[in-house]
Amino acid sequence: MAEYRLDELARISGVSTRNIRAYRERGLLDPPRRVGRSAYYDDYHLSQLRTINQLHRRGFNTAHIAEFFTSLRQGADLADILGIQRAVLGVRSDEREAPGAGSPGSLDVDPDGDEARQLLGYGLAEVVDGALVLSDPAVRAVVARSPDHLAYVRALLQIFEATREAIEGLAGGFVRSLDECVTARFGENYTAKPEEMDELSQIVRDYRDLWTGVVSSHLDQALQRKMAAADSDYTAGILLGGRRDPGARPTTP
Repeated sequence: MAEYRLDELARISGVSTRNIRAYRERGLLDPPRRVGRSAYYDDYHLSQLRTINQLHRRGFNTAHIAEFFTSLRQGADLADILGIQRAVLGVRSDEREAPGAGSPGSLDVDPDGDEARQLLGYGLAEVVDGALVLSDPAVRAVVARSPDHLAYVRALLQIFEATREAIEGLAGGFVRSLDECVTARFGENYTAKPEEMDELSQIVRDYRDLWTGVVSSHLDQALQRKMAAADSDYTAGILLGGRRDPGARPTTP
C-alpha cells in the first residue's frame, strides 16, 4: 500500500500543503498515520482530497464538506450498506486485507492472461503479493462491485484504448492554454521570483481545476446527448435513469 509524506501528497493531489493542513484541522481530512514525528498519508487520503476538490467545484463550501465527511464517519454502517464510502472515497488502507488470492483488493482475473498484461502495460494495475490489483481506488471499487471482474476489466481496457488519444490531446491543450495564461500574467520567457512561486502554483492548481471541471461537464452533457440518441431506446432508457421496464424487449427504431 502506497504511503506519502505531506509534500508528496501535495504534489500528487495538486492540493497545497497549507490547504492539506487546513483540511485536516477542520475535519475534512482524516488524521495521517504517525510514526514518531513523521506523518504518513495513503490512497484513502488522496481519494478524500480528490472528493473535496470535486465538491468544491460543485459549489459546496468547507463547512458543508466537513459535515459530509463527519456524517460518513458517524454513519459508517449505513455508508457500508449503501456503498457510499467505498464508491466515493475508495477503501481505507486499514480496512483492506493484504492483497492475495481471494482478498477484496485483488482481481479475479488470470494474472498471466492477456488482460492482465495489458493492465500492467498501461499502468492501470500492479502485482501485489502475487495478486493483480487495480491502481486507482475509485476504479477498483467499481470493479469490486461486479460479480464478473473479467467483464469489467475488458470494459476498462476498451475505455482506456478508446480515449487514450483524446486524453493526450486534451492534456496537450491544457498545457498550451496554461502556458498562455502564465505568459499573460508574468510575461514572455519570464522566470518567476521565489516570492511569486506560491501564486504561480495556485494558478496552476486553479487552472487544472477549471480545465477538469469544464471537461467533466462537457463529457457529462455529451454522454447524455449520445445516450438519448442511441439506436437502442431500451439501453438509453436504462442509462438515463432506469426508466425502462427490465422485462421489456429492445424496440426497433
